[in-house]
Formats: sequence, structure tokens, C-alpha cells
Amino acid sequence: MNPSDRPTSASLLVRIRDKDEEAWRRLVHLYGPLVDRWCGHRGVRGQDADDVRQEVFQAVATGLDGFRRDRPGDTFRGWLRGITRFKLLDHFRRRQAHPEAQGGTDAHLRLQQQVADEDLPDDTADDLGGLYRRALELVRGEFEPQTWDAFWRTAVEGQSPTDIATQLGVTPAAIRKAKSRVLLRLRQEIGDLIA
Repeated sequence: MNPSDRPTSASLLVRIRDKDEEAWRRLVHLYGPLVDRWCGHRGVRGQDADDVRQEVFQAVATGLDGFRRDRPGDTFRGWLRGITRFKLLDHFRRRQAHPEAQGGTDAHLRLQQQVADEDLPDDTADDLGGLYRRALELVRGEFEPQTWDAFWRTAVEGQSPTDIATQLGVTPAAIRKAKSRVLLRLRQEIGDLIA
């Protein structure tokens, strides 16, 4: 799909607020792995993690109109982290009401509460790199292979536009323009989500 074929004035967040199903799939594709990592950090895996993940994105759907960037440092990722933390606390509270272990459950419950009260870990460079890679996957198909190659080699690999232009038989200005087009499209798509 060509970038001009898409409603580029509407970012992913705006489209999500407008109940665009494809935008929701893109959001879950972008942020689902982070929610899974945060669940795993608390020892929540498998079906329980799937349940928490679903609850997190249901809460996002319900509360998205309340998301604001009023203060410096307010980010969608931080807001999502807060929702995930609360949903994990809910998960552990439900488990306390129905403990799985028989016998010495007091120690087990205290351990669960301690894990539930921990802050979620800071995102690692790998977490953020994965988020950016998934974001790039979302827009890659909108560009011709040569445009994408020029973008990738300049923006990701750090190659010189002059060197790439020589190899591809185009001008350095064409390489810079290709990079600019992809970055612009990426900002249009997810600029208000990844910060």
C-alpha cells in the first residue's frame, strides 16, 4: 500500500479512539510483547498472562479517552505500564481469594503480595528495540523496496547517503528523501505512542 493511500493525518492513537479495528490490531502488535514481559516479571505466565493481557487492553479501550500528556514525561507506554500494574494486582488479589496451594498458604500469599507490590522493571534497550522493530514492520509494506533499503541503510545501519546513492544509482538527495518519507510515515502512524 502506498502511503498516500492511507489517512495519514490520523495517527494510530486517533484511529484507535475512533474504534478502528485494524488500529487496535496494530496497537496490540506493538505493545502486547511489553505487557507479556511485565507479566512474566511478576511470574504470571501462560493462560494467566493471556487473561491479564486481555484485561489490560480492555482497560485501555475503556479508558483511552482519559489518556493525556499533560505533564512532561507522560507517555502512552507509562500509562500502559500503570494499567498493567493494576491488572496484575487484581490478578494476585483474585488468587488470594482462591489460593491454589493447600496447607501453608500464608507464606505463599505473602510471597504473592510481595511480588504484586513490586514496581514493574524499566524497559530495557531490547524491549524498546523490539517496540521500534514492530513499529517499522507496520509501515514497511507501504514502501517500494528501494525506498525501504535506502531508509534502512541510512537510519538503521548508519551508512552515508552518498555511498548508498552510488550503489543504487540515484542521487544522495533521493536517499535523504527516502529516509525522510519513511520517518515521516512512522511518526504519522505511531509518533504519539512511542515516546
